[in-house]
Amino acid sequence: MFDCRNSIAALPLRYLVLLGFTKWELGKSNNLSTLRRMSPRRSYDQYCSAARALDAVGDRWTLLIVRELLAGPRRYTDLHADLPGVSTDVLASRLKDMERDGLTTRRRLPPPGAAYVYELTERGSGLLPVLEALGAWGAGVLGERRPTDALRAHWFALPLRRALREAGVAEGLVEVRLEEGNFHLCAGGGGEDPVYGDGSAPGEPDALLVLDAETCAALSRGEFGLRDAVRDGRVAVTGDGTAAKALREG
Repeated sequence: MFDCRNSIAALPLRYLVLLGFTKWELGKSNNLSTLRRMSPRRSYDQYCSAARALDAVGDRWTLLIVRELLAGPRRYTDLHADLPGVSTDVLASRLKDMERDGLTTRRRLPPPGAAYVYELTERGSGLLPVLEALGAWGAGVLGERRPTDALRAHWFALPLRRALREAGVAEGLVEVRLEEGNFHLCAGGGGEDPVYGDGSAPGEPDALLVLDAETCAALSRGEFGLRDAVRDGRVAVTGDGTAAKALREG
């Protein structure tokens, strides 16, 4: 029987590269056992910085992976769980592409974890203002939640950062509690530090916000400001930090 794998393995390296094969693994018998095909790099071939940027982040799922990694290092299984709808093959391909383009790195955690995690590089973290601007631009089409829409509590982290800034809160650690789950966020900063994280704040938060997903969605859509929501009782604020005082005094 004709074995195409042996035929491909016999091709010179330059032909393998032209075919798009960029990495292969040798089996225990030193024979070529598998060939892993990486998605070929596509380009708009336009001398324009926007086009160059879209070469790197224009594929579906890429910016949503960045959104997840803004919370800090994540394991593959955690990323897959928080990106409902993405196939394992597509996620693996996007992560390889992002590593190739200098947006992410992959490293092994020390024992006892000993798991691989993905994290943003400085270049990847630089996409924070892009995602925030994209979220603000998309607020007008968010609409009401559809029956088929998945939801994770931390997806409200970036819209709430914007709402906090608009309320005059430029810094501080804020914990947010929803029925769907808890998360915490940094009202200011950014850079290479995590912008938000799942669960309770790692330390005493400057403010604790308790609200529901409907109020979060309304804040995301810009229907009212955070100070208005606090004053009207839609958002409960506790804490003695500057952020909590600023929101209560509004």
